[in-house]
Parts: sequence; C-alpha cells; structure tokens
Amino acid sequence: MSYRELAIRPVLVWSVVTVAGRLPVAMAPLALVFLVRERPGGYSLGAALAAAYVLGEIIAAPVLGMRMNAERARPQLAAGLAVGAVGFAGLGLLPGAHPVVLAALALLAGAGPGAVPGGLRALLTSLVPERAVTQAMSMESVLVFAIWAAAPALATGLALGVDPAVPLLVQGVLMGLSVAGLWLLPVGWAAEPQEKGAASRRALLRAWPVYVLGAGALTLLALAELILPALLEQRGIGIGWAGPLLAGFSIGSAVGAFVYGLRGGRWPGPLPVQAVVLVLGVSTGVALVAVLPWTAGIAITLAASGLLMAPAMLSRNLALREILPPSMLAAGYSVMYAAVGAGYAASGTLAGGLLKVVAPSTAILYGVGLTVLLTAIGAVGERRITRAPAPTGQDVVAPGRKVRR
Repeated sequence: MSYRELAIRPVLVWSVVTVAGRLPVAMAPLALVFLVRERPGGYSLGAALAAAYVLGEIIAAPVLGMRMNAERARPQLAAGLAVGAVGFAGLGLLPGAHPVVLAALALLAGAGPGAVPGGLRALLTSLVPERAVTQAMSMESVLVFAIWAAAPALATGLALGVDPAVPLLVQGVLMGLSVAGLWLLPVGWAAEPQEKGAASRRALLRAWPVYVLGAGALTLLALAELILPALLEQRGIGIGWAGPLLAGFSIGSAVGAFVYGLRGGRWPGPLPVQAVVLVLGVSTGVALVAVLPWTAGIAITLAASGLLMAPAMLSRNLALREILPPSMLAAGYSVMYAAVGAGYAASGTLAGGLLKVVAPSTAILYGVGLTVLLTAIGAVGERRITRAPAPTGQDVVAPGRKVRR
C-alpha cells in the first residue's frame, strides 16, 4: 500500500485533529519559559513550570491510558483535551499569578491530555487496513516531527513579537478546536473485551523491555537538544548554530520516518533487532557529535542520526502491537509516552549535573553510555518475551497485529 492511499477523509481529519492537539504540547516548555522570564528569577521559574508540565504528562499518561475504553474512547479523549485547553488558557489569562497557581495550571495542562497521543495513535491504526498500519504510523511520525520543528519558532515569534501570554492562549484555542474535531472521527476502535485490574497491569508490565528501549532512544534526543549549545561554545562555534543544527536533526527524523514506511516496515530482521541496530546507530552519531570539531561535520552527523531516530521509535510502537491486544494498545502507547518522557527528563537531569563537573563533550559520552546500557537491558528482556509463551489467559495478546481494527 502506498502513502497516496492514506489520503482518505478520516485520516485527513485525524491529521488536522492531531496537529491542533499536539502543537500546543510541542510549544509548551518554551512558551512557559517566555511567560515568566521577565519576573524575578524568571528563567528558573520557567524551568520549574516546564518540569511541572512534563511531570503531569508522565504521571497521567499511563493512569488515563489504562482507563480508556477502546470502543468508546472519544469522550475520554475529548475530556483530556478540554482539561488541557483550560490549563493553557488559564496560564495565558493569569500570567502574573502566584508561582504555585501557575505550577498547578501547568500540571493540569500536561496531565489532562496525557493519554491523548496514545489514544489517537490507536484510533489512526483502526482507520486503515492492517497492511497499511506501518505507513500510517510512519505518516504520524513525520507529522509529529514537523510539529516539533515548527513549534519553537511559533512560540518564540508570538511571545517576542506580540506578548508572552499569547502563545499560551493560542495553545488553549488550538486544543479546544481539537476537541471539536474529534466528533468528525469514529467514537473508538473495535477490540475484544479489555482485561481489568491486575490482568491489564500484567499485560502492560509484560512489555517493559519495549518501554526501556524506547526511553533509551529518547535520552539521545535529550542529549542532542540540551547539551548542544554548551558543546558549540566548547568548540568555539557560534551558539546561534544550535537552532539550525537541531532543525536538521528533526528534518532527518521526518525523512527517516517516511522512508521506513515506504516498505511497510519490511526491513531485514525482527523488530527487536531493528530497534537495537537503529538505537546503536543513533548512539554512534551522537558520540561522534561529541568529538567532531567542525560545524559541517556536526550538522551532517546530526541529520544522519535523525534519519535513524524516527525508525527506532516506530519499531517500538510496532513492537507493542505484537505484544499487546487491541484493547490495551492505547494504554501501551500511553505508557510508552510516559517512559520516553521520563527518559528525556532523566537524561536532562543527568546532563545538567554532569555539565557542572565535566566538559560538554564528556557529558554527551556519559549519556551515550547510559543509552547503550538501557538498550542492552531492553534487548535482553525483549528476547525473553519473544521466546516465552504468553501467560495463561493472555493468548489474545500476541500477536496483536493480526486482529483487524
């Protein structure tokens, strides 16, 4: 199946809803910093608000994802987006509020739509034939990387060109529009009755190696984004190059996602092997960034690393489809979302601590070492999953991809 065959009305509507719902998420950290940067201790407060926002996402994504009813997911998705819209609008309307109030609103804005990315991904795969699932998920990845590439410029332009509160108000409006768009999509997706309580937790926990490997991949993205400015200063390169270099990484990722989908995921080796090879390839690229002294060399290496990053994450989401039943996919994607967010946050914290005691290039190499360790743990665990039979009562779990949605 070609990408052209994804150009059907439900998928196009889904794309519009996704842009409206995900663009506010991508803008959030930078918009929060701009919102309070002129207050005393503004940058520290902005970082704290961004941390509260991410914490809300990490906590809420698995909790809300596990409670999602596959066949009637729309009300839950709409409620989550509406809560997020209220949180963003509140931040934009009350920029001078007490920091505790702003932190609570940021937490609300992050927590409300925490399970929405997972739910929308599960809904997308139900809109296309099974043979087109890889292309659909590749298309989603291209869309998301394009959103993340545009979000910083949009947040910066609105904050500096109009008013610091405007990005948050725009985010609230966009998220509200995404709620309305949900009513142009199916109410949910077909699935067998969902396991409850301990059974559902066991099904999700069984996929822990997939989450670990996914988190390992995102630690590399955190290294590239958070340490790159300091590395450029260490190399005597203008810090203004950080934006274009990271844009090259995002563009490379979008291209990589598109290419991965061209063959419908039919690449050499099973999905766990693909993931390990791809993550190690990105690790090698990021390690090279730490030692290369030339701007051109860093640019080429980052773009090449981006080419491998998106397929690495796609292989993780496809692996979940093989391990989890359709009724648990939204929860599994939400747990993955929380895991990669936690990996990003942990890597950022590690990077911040290391930069106080070692050179930026050394901090990157330590971070690459952490990624390799997480990759090894995830690979060994996933190998055991694929060899072991499904637990009693879980024979609907594998392979999830054979169930038509």
